[in-house]
This record gives sequence, C-alpha cells and structure tokens, in this order.
Amino acid sequence: MDQDRATRGPGPAPAGIPFDRFRDHLFHDANLGLWLDVSRIRFEDGFFAAMEPRMQASLAEMAALEGGSIANPDEDRRVGHYWLRAPELAPEAALRAAIEETTARILSFAADVHAARVRPERAARFRKVLVVGIGGSALGPQFVASALGTPADRMQPYFFDNTDPDGIDRTLDAIGDDLGATLAVIISKSGGTKETRNGMLELEAAYRRLGLSLGAHAVAVTGEGSELDKFAVKHGFLARFPMWDWVGGRTSELSAVGLLPAALQGLSITEMLQGAREIDEVTRSKEVLRNPAALLALAWYSATGGAGRKDMVLLPYKDRLELFSRYLQQLVMESLGKRLDLQGKEVFQGIAVYGNKGSTDQHAYVQQLRDGLDNFFVTFIEVLRDRAPSRGAIEVDPGVTTGDYLSGFLQGTRKALTESGRESISITIEAVDARAVGMLIALYERAVGLYASLVGINAYHQPGVEAGKKAAQQVLDLQARVLAALGAARQSTARALTLDEIARAAGTDDVETVFWILRHLAANPDRGVVREVPQGGSPFDATYRSTRK
Repeated sequence: MDQDRATRGPGPAPAGIPFDRFRDHLFHDANLGLWLDVSRIRFEDGFFAAMEPRMQASLAEMAALEGGSIANPDEDRRVGHYWLRAPELAPEAALRAAIEETTARILSFAADVHAARVRPERAARFRKVLVVGIGGSALGPQFVASALGTPADRMQPYFFDNTDPDGIDRTLDAIGDDLGATLAVIISKSGGTKETRNGMLELEAAYRRLGLSLGAHAVAVTGEGSELDKFAVKHGFLARFPMWDWVGGRTSELSAVGLLPAALQGLSITEMLQGAREIDEVTRSKEVLRNPAALLALAWYSATGGAGRKDMVLLPYKDRLELFSRYLQQLVMESLGKRLDLQGKEVFQGIAVYGNKGSTDQHAYVQQLRDGLDNFFVTFIEVLRDRAPSRGAIEVDPGVTTGDYLSGFLQGTRKALTESGRESISITIEAVDARAVGMLIALYERAVGLYASLVGINAYHQPGVEAGKKAAQQVLDLQARVLAALGAARQSTARALTLDEIARAAGTDDVETVFWILRHLAANPDRGVVREVPQGGSPFDATYRSTRK
C-alpha cells in the first residue's frame, strides 16, 4: 500500500473504482499468502492521518496486554491467548512451561489414541470423537473440524453444543453403534456451565445403557479444581487438560479447547499454531498500513462510524469456511457488544455479524444487500485454490471450470454492490489448510482487540452473558416452586389449579413466566403436569394438576 496516498485518504469511492485506488489500498504479504483489500470502504478524506494517534495508542495497549497487563480490572484477570502460539512471550517462566507442556501432552495423547494405546472399555480402538461444550468451547472446534476435515481423518468429529434433548438424540443417533468406540472431550472452564454439564450427564446415561462407564471414554478440558475437574477425578477420566483463566472462551480455539479435538481428528495443530504465530508477528507492526489487523479495525471503524451503525456481513466463497461466520458472531459480538465504555459511560457498542457462504447466498439475501437498506458492509473471503491438486479440474463450459464460476460470482457480486454504493472488504488466502485457518483466527482476534481499544471498551469480559445465565437460573428456581405447588395441591385437594393460583402458591407475581413454565412442562408427558383447557376457553383459562405421586 502506498503510504502517502493512503494517509491522505482518497475520500468516498466513486461507483467505478479506479485501479490505482485498489492498488494503493491492497495489503499483500507473499510469505503469509494473504491479501486484504479495503479500497471499497469509503474512508473520509484524511481518515488515516486523523486516526493514527488513536491506532498507535491501541497498538500500545495491545503490546501491554501481551506483556501481561491486567485486561479485566473487574475480574483482576489477564488475557493471554496470544501466548498460546508464542509461549516465549508469557510473562512468567511457569506459564511458558505450562503452555509448552500442554501442547506436547495433547500431541502425545492423540498419538496414543490413534495407536490404540489408549482404548475404550470393549472396542478395539476409538474411532469417533464427541466434543461436549457450548459457545467458544464448541464454535471453534466445530469451525476447524468443518474447515479441515476429510473422510480420511483419524477420528470423525461430533458435537453436543446445546442443551436441546432432541439435538442430543440426533447426535447419538448419528454416532449409532459406534458410541462404545467414541471418545468424549468435555469442555468447561468452571465445570458449572449448565449446557455442558447437561450434555455430559446425558452422555453418561447413554454409555450406562450400553453397560459402559463415562470415565473410560472421556477426557476433560477444564480449570484446575473446577467442578468438572473433580468429577473427572472421581469418575476416572482418561486424561485432564487445563483451561486457564487467562484464556476466554471465544479466544480459546488455540488452547486445549480446540487443539485437543483437532489433534484427535488428525489435523495438524502445529501448522494452525504456526499460522496464528505468523499473523501475530505481522500484526504487531506499528506501521498501520502494513498491519492487516489494524487495517481491518480501521475499516470497521470507518464503515460503522465507530458506533456499530452498520452490520458485518461475512461471505466466504468456500464451503469449508461456511461456519466461519458463526465463529465470528461470538468473537465479534461478545467482545464488542457492550453497554458501558471503560469510563463507565453508556455507549451501547457492538457490530452485528451474520452471513453464510457464497455463492449460495447470492440467491438468498444479496438482493437486499444491493437494493435494500444500506445498513451493512460485506467481507468477502476468497480462496485461490479451487480444489486439492490431486483432483483434476472439470470444464463445465469451454475453458471454464466450476471454480472459475465461483470466482466470477464473487467478483460480480462485489462489483454489483460497489455500483450500488455498498461498502465491502475482501480477504484472500491461497488455500484452506491448517496454517491458513490459524491465520484467520489470529487476524480477527487481533482486529477485534484493536477495534475495542479504538472505541474505548473492554473486549475481554461478557457481563451480558453472565446476566442471562443468572436469569435462566431464576426461571429454574421458579419452576421448582411451581412443581412444589402442584404437588402440594395434589396431596391436599387433588384439584387442578388455575394459573393465578399456581403463581400465588409459588410466591411470585410473575404470572407470565409461570405460564411459560407450565406450557413447557405440560407439553412433555414425562414431566407429570397435565393441562386442561375448558371447552371454548383460551390457554389462559387452563387449569393444571400434577400426576406425580
């Protein structure tokens, strides 16, 4: 990128983008095999020069973070996911040793599983791996498994990533008779995350139905001394791996959270770590125009006015990257969606993220992107290599392959959006391999951190998530009182109770939540709650009774 031209700022881009604008705004690193084009963001005149002091301050904050400064004053916690791929940067020798030892243990354990030195109770070897987690403990491993998986993988991956009973049943049905040859990786930092705990208990019951024990088929990734850690010791898990308090869930893919499932699947975790390390090195540059994470953060700032006024639409033109938008939803939205800034002022920051894949979504929502509300910016992700070199190209028209069509659709959509005055960013990588996946993860981790610094928020805590967990527990506490009220009524009068009577007996005036609870319980026969609606009455006229003795 030509620094003088970019620092001056080209102003709003015309409908027809001149080639020199593209040339002057194209970041390219041949060693990384990475291109980043921000030429179709309408930077105001002088934008880069005006933002230079703030970006330098953000880069200094990032350097302090990597050096071990406290990132979460409210939790007195550091944020060190950058040390995972550069252990020598860890501020204490003990941390470096712990990181290096854990990576070595992961590789050794995976090799023992693959060689059947670690084996299940009755089967000859483990053939499948089931990850039980939620949020960052599932999204990262799912994305990597989908992006890099092949039929030749050492173990097939499956996931419990919710507390949906039907979803759990579907996964167990997909595993089928191979459950006895399935290794479970149960991931929870605290061990108290309800979705993960529920999935673990459902899985324990499934093993028990086969006369097998969970412990003989499970490993844990958790905090030392956590509920899960204690459970794993008590039940004789095959191994336990650490989940450190300085690694947040949404930045945990390159810790044991993501590395262990990937290694068991047979993917190259060393190449993933190397790709992330290489991106970290280039994104430490104080020369903003040679720093792709800084350029991304500035493009987001320009596109959204630094206030989240536009959504981020992600369109990777490669099926293997289909789950990348889901992964980024958590990384970006949980990091940037904050009510308060660092000074405690209400700012309501955030950038909404959605997307799927190209060219599929050209037939889904590109019509609105081109002609509808201009409330977004697009990020195109291009992969230069069409398919594995061992597979020959097929011409579907004279001189044209399916990969040529995919590239043409990307370029055509990008051009059509530009002609409508819609902004976009383009990222290009050479191939979807382990190194490139590590690069993408690290690039967005750094960009999110820099953007958060630019807008003055804490990217590394999630008070809204914690509030949701507390509210959910309050619902479950109320449900227990509702069931107790129904049980007491059955013992005393055997009479069905109205909604208002149940709420009063449960000691609440939150009748709406009582209604939701009863509607759910009555829909599931095994919960022992019967709903009776009088003829011609509404759902609010229903009465409820317990069938439990």
